[in-house]
Order: sequence, then C-alpha cells, then structure tokens
Amino acid sequence: MSVRQRLRTRRTNRKLQLFRSDDRAIEGLPIRLVIALVVGVASLSVMMNMLSGLNGLAVSELDAKPTPEVVQPGHQSVDISVIDSDGKPVSGATVVVKGDSATLEHIQTATTGKNGGATLSLDPELGPNQEDGTLEIDIKPPAGSEFADKRANTQILVVAD
Repeated sequence: MSVRQRLRTRRTNRKLQLFRSDDRAIEGLPIRLVIALVVGVASLSVMMNMLSGLNGLAVSELDAKPTPEVVQPGHQSVDISVIDSDGKPVSGATVVVKGDSATLEHIQTATTGKNGGATLSLDPELGPNQEDGTLEIDIKPPAGSEFADKRANTQILVVAD
C-alpha cells in the first residue's frame, strides 16, 4: 500500500470514529421532527378553524313551529311558521312535510310568505292498531341566505280518535 492510500485510509477511519462517537444527530433529529410536526398540526388546525369560522359566523339555525302540533287522522290544514334562532320569521323558506311513523299519501311542500308562515293541506293516516305517529318537517332555507337547517325540527303528532 502506498503512503497516499494509507493517509486516505487513516483519514477515513478517523472520520468514521468521529461520526460514530457523535450522537447529537441521533438525539436531536427526532426531537426536531416531533416539534415541527406538532407546530405544523397546530398551525393547520388554527387555519382550518378560521376558514370554517368564516362560514359559521353568519349561519343561523331554522326551526318549524306547526299549529296545531297534535292532529287527528284525516284531511286538515296545518299552519307552519319558520323562525330563525332569534325567533324572527323567515320568508322564502320551503317547508317539506313527509310521513314518519304516520303516513302521508304524498310529500307536501309550501313556501313561507313575508310573515314566515305557510299553510299545508295534510291527510295523515295511521296503520292498523296504531294509536299515534309523527309527521316529519324539513326546511329548505331561502337560496343565498345565511340560514341552515341541520338539527331536527318539531314534528307533528298524529293521534287516533
């Protein structure tokens, strides 16, 4: 072996020994990665909350108030008022009434007027040996409004004579 090769081998061995004895990279790198991951996830959650908060600030939940809330089987009219979370009437909302445990021959719809009310002609029926049932009310908010209907609305109770 030449002198040059021996020097190169010594330098390589010395570098390997220094590298093997240096444990800073082994300890520091995983901790830095964990810190970067935690900071990144926290930042992302704050940004997502801000983005979803922009939409959520202006949304008001709608509810339906049927009059009467309890009806008997057979043909009758039911007035339904659509109100926002502050109790104010909402005009231009579409009210949808469909059978739940009581049945309707057809789904009934109506649009609320300026006073937030709509009148629907319903003909609910109960099954054989069924003493009571319910009709489900859904609300489609006016297009382009800040309203939403995500929670369950008041139901209409149908009770046999």
